[in-house]
Amino acid sequence: MKFSGNIQNMLKQAEKIKEQIEKLQAEAGEKIIEASAGGGMVTVVAKAKGEVISIKIEPEIIKDGDLEMIQDLITAAVNEALNRGREILKEEISKAASGFGLPPGLI
Repeated sequence: MKFSGNIQNMLKQAEKIKEQIEKLQAEAGEKIIEASAGGGMVTVVAKAKGEVISIKIEPEIIKDGDLEMIQDLITAAVNEALNRGREILKEEISKAASGFGLPPGLI
């Protein structure tokens, strides 16, 4: 019977770790990232969880009237912000995993 007690303890510990990691993910997801493209002509502010908060476009690029360039700059800035957000989440989870004594890459 001692064996089943150890399994129950392990399951309780795993549930506790899962809850803590979910909390860390939620907190890390709220971190704000700013990314820009075109030398600052387009700036995107987003949360690490992937929510775009704002997009700022400098008036100079609109005056040029190059719609394709504007679209490309917006796409580049949004993608950069989303990539940085994913990296932040990955780093936070990796730190948490090592704090729990789990091997890197397990979570």
